[in-house]
Order: sequence, then C-alpha cells, then structure tokens
Amino acid sequence: MPTTPATTGRSRRAVLRGSGAVLAALAGCTSGADGGGGASSDTTPMAADVTATTTGTPDTLPDWRAVELTDVTTGETFSIEGFAGRPVLVEFFAVWCPVCTSQQEEVAVLVDRTDDLVAVSLNVDPNEDAEQVRTHASENGFDWHYAVAPSSMTRALVEEFGTVVTNAPAAPVVTVCPGGGPSLVEGRGVKSADDLAAAFDRC
Repeated sequence: MPTTPATTGRSRRAVLRGSGAVLAALAGCTSGADGGGGASSDTTPMAADVTATTTGTPDTLPDWRAVELTDVTTGETFSIEGFAGRPVLVEFFAVWCPVCTSQQEEVAVLVDRTDDLVAVSLNVDPNEDAEQVRTHASENGFDWHYAVAPSSMTRALVEEFGTVVTNAPAAPVVTVCPGGGPSLVEGRGVKSADDLAAAFDRC
C-alpha cells in the first residue's frame, strides 16, 4: 500500500503546530460530501472544536492505535493495534451525519463478504456520547465495533492525517494493513464497498 512521503508528513505537522486560529480556519474548509469541491450541505462543528484545542506535540500525543477503546455495544475494551495481523478498517463518523450512515452501509457490505476484516466505527464528535452511538448502531443494524474516541486520540489522528478525520460529511476512512501501517483512503464522501476492498488490495 502506498505511504505518505515523509516531507508531506512534516509539512502537515508544521501546519498543525500553527496557531489555533489557523487550525480552525483549515477545519472550516471542507469539500462536498459527494467528493466535489463545493461546500457540503452538512456542516461539521467538531473539526474546529478538536483542532483548536490541539495543544499536544507529536512527542506527547499517544499512538492512536494503542489507545484503549470501549465497544459501546458489548462493553468490551479493545485497541486498533490489538488486531495486528488482520486488516482493520477505521471509519470516522458522527451520529447526526447522514453521509456517515451511508458510508456505514457500504462498510456493512464489505464486512459481509470479507471473513477476516475488522471494522471499527469511531465517533469523533465531542458533543456525542456512548449512548447516542449505541442507539445509532442498533437502529441501523450495524454489528461491528463502535466506540467514542477520547480527545487525545482524536488529536493524534489529526496530527497524522489532518483535520479531515473530524469532518464527518467527508466520510473519512483509514485502512490498517496486516503487519503494515495505516493509510487514509483517498476521496471525500461515500466510498463504495468495492473502493474499500481495492484499498485493502493495495496492502
């Protein structure tokens, strides 16, 4: 699977270490949910909230893959790195976001046809809680791992992938290859099950 060049990572980190005002401005510049360049009809207030409070540095932020999460449905704890050796799909969402639900419907298709895939839907909206996430998963019949990201984990994700991970209508998805590193799936808006499968094929 292709990886982000080191120079790109350094540039992104430099931007993220900038002032809170700059980060908030970056968070407001989102593409349309359909993948186009226009403004999305679904606005996301959480990106500015998260990035404006990003006070940690790469040295103090946790490895987001090692952060302990609680499955809101089962109460079991897990971490992304705990699934080492298996392909892991991490989908970032908010309960209020209809694009996210559409993305999860595509994840459901992929889960049904892929035996060893681990799917994790990670809520990154600081205004939502475990009960809301549990209700969302139950009402839609989604039965994979659902969790609420701690703020420190969200900041670490922003450090690695940019503010897009907090832009729910962009339907951000990260793949973690077996024995390999994570990669942000290209494109904004809903990615089809075939698109997601192709991302894992590039592992």
